[in-house]
Amino acid sequence: MKALRHPAAQIGLAAIGGIVFGLIVGDWAANLKFIGDLFIRLIQMSIVPLVMASVIVATGSMSGTGTGKIAVRTFKWMIGFSFVAAVLAWLLSILIQPGAGMEFTQELDPSLEESASEALGWQDTLLNFVSTNVFNAMSTATMVPIIVFSLLFGIALRSHITKTGDTGVLTLMDQIQQIVLTMIRLVMHIAPVGVFCLLAALAGDVGFSVVSTALSYLGTTLLGVLILFALFVVVVTVRTRLDPRSLPSKLTEQTAIAVTTTSSAVTFPTVLKNTVEKVGVSQKVANFTLSIGLTMGSYGAVLNYMIVVMFLAQAGDVDLSVGQIALGMGLAILLNMGTITVPGGFPVIAMFLATSLDLPFEAVGLLIAVDWFAGIFRTFLNVNGDTFVAMLVANADDEIDRDVYNGTKTVVAEDIDLDEYRDVMAQADRAD
Repeated sequence: MKALRHPAAQIGLAAIGGIVFGLIVGDWAANLKFIGDLFIRLIQMSIVPLVMASVIVATGSMSGTGTGKIAVRTFKWMIGFSFVAAVLAWLLSILIQPGAGMEFTQELDPSLEESASEALGWQDTLLNFVSTNVFNAMSTATMVPIIVFSLLFGIALRSHITKTGDTGVLTLMDQIQQIVLTMIRLVMHIAPVGVFCLLAALAGDVGFSVVSTALSYLGTTLLGVLILFALFVVVVTVRTRLDPRSLPSKLTEQTAIAVTTTSSAVTFPTVLKNTVEKVGVSQKVANFTLSIGLTMGSYGAVLNYMIVVMFLAQAGDVDLSVGQIALGMGLAILLNMGTITVPGGFPVIAMFLATSLDLPFEAVGLLIAVDWFAGIFRTFLNVNGDTFVAMLVANADDEIDRDVYNGTKTVVAEDIDLDEYRDVMAQADRAD
């Protein structure tokens, strides 16, 4: 009975119960969807202030070249793993041929093609990484411009503190971060109810038949996710020399939330808390790396987007040139850096890829039908990959508390204040 008190166990049981209930009652379960949507919105409304505060505190707390070094390490690992994910997706798609022999039987929503035709080119996509109005970006949860603004604000704040010695704004932002984390912890008390309603509505709507049309596609995605996850574990073990057998217990809670909500954004607060309290990564590194990872560290998404490219090409019997394959990889990585990590954006992304590479629109219908399941695989790798990258970044400056990782010391994220950040700032300035 004690195990049932664990949040991950409660969420897991709620997920199973929701699926069974939805299959039994059928279409009526759709009446519960609004409760699940309400739970998602309660989490989503906190994401923008949490990300802004986390990035500002992380960059504003660093002195000297600390920000630059941690940023370089973060982007190095993220871009490196994203490239590996794209290449792996291409290789698996060549080997398994997930789109071969597919037949187009489902009709598409005409609005999807219209949305895809309005997609921006890569120059405009990069330009839109910087917003002309940060408040507009905040209102639409456009995360990349928000992170860019927060990085610049944090750097400017660090300069202001260096000149004046006034840490008032930094202290305020740190307090905002802790308050928002407390808000989210309160919301997470109703997570089992929200998850039950979300999955009941889904099961009642589509049933088991949702996976039958693209089993090879899902299998390819799952295999790629498992290979990448294993690669993460190997790299982290080799670089940090930490016991990998301790990882499952540290990742269970965030994994449960990730696979039931299929949202990296919704899982972000739990990942931030667990990475500090269970893995032992310093709050400074966790704030910076995980906030960046929320938008740019979606390795599962990169893998999935490249599999989509290959699936569409194979389904339409299109032979991709080397240039088109390279473009597909580039788009997969770029889309990973420029999309919001919440459920529901896949159809437009798939249509954008089809439009950019002249691939058949009709085949997208097969993918939309099973995207909830693919989303489980993507999000599992996205959120745990962010924790692994935070470990790699922190390890370079000896900012993993090994006593916390080994379970001999307890740390609460709220209790890690700015004074502790400053005590270890000098470590970020030393050469590798």
